[in-house]
Amino acid sequence: MSNSIKVMAPIPGVFYRRPSPDEDVYVNEGDEVKEGDIIGLVEVMKSFHELKAEASGVIDAFKVEDEGMLEAGQEIAVINQK
Repeated sequence: MSNSIKVMAPIPGVFYRRPSPDEDVYVNEGDEVKEGDIIGLVEVMKSFHELKAEASGVIDAFKVEDEGMLEAGQEIAVINQK
């Protein structure tokens, strides 16, 4: 049985799935992650904050597009724990 963990936006800003425009995304849907792995960035006023997996498991879905605007508390991704 698996449990779903929702990764929520800690602050409002812009969500980025990659460290820079010319690099690959941190993780894709279907990838395994460990608790603490970086899965994206939230940018606020030119300051970047790492968004980390809150549990180990598999990225089930991203709920926000790359470069999408975030509200504080908005769901960003779903991790299915094994």
